[in-house]
Amino acid sequence: MNCVECKELLVAYVEDLLAKSQKQAVESHLNTCPPCRVELTQLIALRERLAANGKALAQSDIEDKVLSRIVQEQSSKLREVSKFNKQIQLWRIIMKSRITQLATAAAVILIAALAITFLEQSVTPAYAIEQTIEANHSVRYLHIKDFKAGEDEPKEFWVEFYEDGQLKNARLHMPAWDSPHDGPKEIVWKENIAEVWLKEKNVFATIRDKNVAARVLKFVEKCDPRLAVERLQEQQQQGKVQIEIDEPSNKAESIVVTAAYLAESSTPGRREILFVDQATKLVTAIEFYQLKEGKYEYVGVMEFYDYNQPIDGKMFALDQVPADALRLDQVTQEIGLAQGDLSDNEIAVKVVREFFDALIAKDYGKAGRLYQGIPAEKMQEFFGEGGSFLRIISIGEPRPEPQFGKLRVPCMVEIEKDGEIIQWQPHPEGLLVGPVNNQPGRWTIFGGI
Repeated sequence: MNCVECKELLVAYVEDLLAKSQKQAVESHLNTCPPCRVELTQLIALRERLAANGKALAQSDIEDKVLSRIVQEQSSKLREVSKFNKQIQLWRIIMKSRITQLATAAAVILIAALAITFLEQSVTPAYAIEQTIEANHSVRYLHIKDFKAGEDEPKEFWVEFYEDGQLKNARLHMPAWDSPHDGPKEIVWKENIAEVWLKEKNVFATIRDKNVAARVLKFVEKCDPRLAVERLQEQQQQGKVQIEIDEPSNKAESIVVTAAYLAESSTPGRREILFVDQATKLVTAIEFYQLKEGKYEYVGVMEFYDYNQPIDGKMFALDQVPADALRLDQVTQEIGLAQGDLSDNEIAVKVVREFFDALIAKDYGKAGRLYQGIPAEKMQEFFGEGGSFLRIISIGEPRPEPQFGKLRVPCMVEIEKDGEIIQWQPHPEGLLVGPVNNQPGRWTIFGGI
């Protein structure tokens, strides 16, 4: 269940009118969705106020026909409003609920206020996107959860900015669904150095690399609410996005900014719904939808927490990495081989050849440097116990590996294992070889064994 579906059922949930399966689905969504829990709290409070007002005015001479007249006059207006406008949607449901019947007089007052809101369309909402852009200028700390439709575990980010808004520190938790090949991983980025812990592989890598830094920055920029709002404003000015703003009179409720990406934009058919706190003007959540076959499908939601709540410095250190993790240091040591004047195919073959020559000579330090910088003791543990490398049988012609942006080098070697001489092929498609991320002009083995 997504947020739109949940909000459609909240009134019926409060009044205990849902079937058991629907009730369980709503409760399951509420357990993981703070914006919907806030909506539920507001709805319960509204219900209590209506009931209290209804009892106080129960003996008044306001007739049911007054309510019926107002509802009839507003029905055509209400039908034109998008289902994504949660404030209007809430009122439409309230008009059908038992709460209204218990508090006729209070409902008349509230509906009249709603009628004024829609009939006086010439009145410009007090809120403007510029207010959120301005509010974000003072943000130094932020905690973000990025949920994808169909996945229970979100991506999660903790971010610290300098006073000028530039990224200072970041921590990223990436679940297994984001990169099945790597499995779940933790990334800490600071001072242009990335520390990456691949949990399932128990590998810890330290990397200084512009490409890695660029990827981390891209993740952060994608999730940074200030940039999201600025992009919306820019594309609105270019005529690529149509924006509608719903500012509820109840200051406890969120301002809802609905952005529909037009055909002129780079992502036509996309819809974003931003929920903005009325007091701080900061974005609390962004829901994403995509138009498919005439219907908007829920894509995911980003939730924003702990604005300007200082983050413990320990969060930006991977000190929970197990002692037995395989550690790859690509910052303090030079790894791989220099390409020089060799072609990509030639250097790939040379790396593989020198790697096996090092294993034959039992030079595990050199073999480790040719394999992403694996420590010598780990290389000996992997390749020196229980057998010996005797000779290279063949090294084939490299071929591109588009999935990883590297080359596959087929090879076969002869080894002695448990007193028996056998031919060994590390990987059916060959070793994976490519440029070192943080050391331009050098090539290393990335995998395939």
